[in-house]
Amino acid sequence: MEDSNAKSILGYLQVVDSERRDRAANPALSARVEAIKAYQQQRFANCYADLLASSRYQYAARFFLEELYGPGDFSRRDAQFARVVPALARLFPREVVRTVAHLAELHALSERLDSQMGRLIDVGHSVNRRNYAKAWQACGMAKERQQQIELTIAIGQALEAYTRKPFLRQALRMMRGPASAAGMQELQHFLESGFDTFREMRGAEEFLSTVRSREEALARALFECAPDDLCPAGDDPLGKLP
Repeated sequence: MEDSNAKSILGYLQVVDSERRDRAANPALSARVEAIKAYQQQRFANCYADLLASSRYQYAARFFLEELYGPGDFSRRDAQFARVVPALARLFPREVVRTVAHLAELHALSERLDSQMGRLIDVGHSVNRRNYAKAWQACGMAKERQQQIELTIAIGQALEAYTRKPFLRQALRMMRGPASAAGMQELQHFLESGFDTFREMRGAEEFLSTVRSREEALARALFECAPDDLCPAGDDPLGKLP
């Protein structure tokens, strides 16, 4: 891995750490961001209920829900990334390192967007479609929202491409020991879980196309809707939101 790539990954992780430190110093902001993350995970579960119930796509949808959209604490995985970035090139194939870079970039971008939403949202008693849409529009950053989608799809495409390279799965299996010794257990788990999930799907084109189209449609609806006109259970473009 070139030094520039290593610096990029470390830079993304520094963004994540900075966002976390800012939120730790502001408990009210931290609580709002956690509520937003939980809401976004529920939104994903609602919007993709059909895929989560599909015998073919349920595991990939669950992987996205838990690894990319979830409110989980990834601080342990991030700390491992930061410690061992120089070792990534020695232990993992080049294409895997690219996926790690995309993951770090997506993580940093998502944390930035969630923090900004947390600063702008009027939570009241809970996050709902109205206050979420208001905060989304106040936040803006349409290009960043599209980049968030692009990075998510890129990670999925990379994992799907790995399934066409059986030697990569064997290489990952052989790296369990070295990865554990280097303190990269969380990264190893993410890669192996992603590989196995996408291999089980037997082709990801329809799945990823569905995710892209729905996420882009939802982003457009959130930017274009009139939040004050939304009612908690109204039949509107955001009807799939909880």
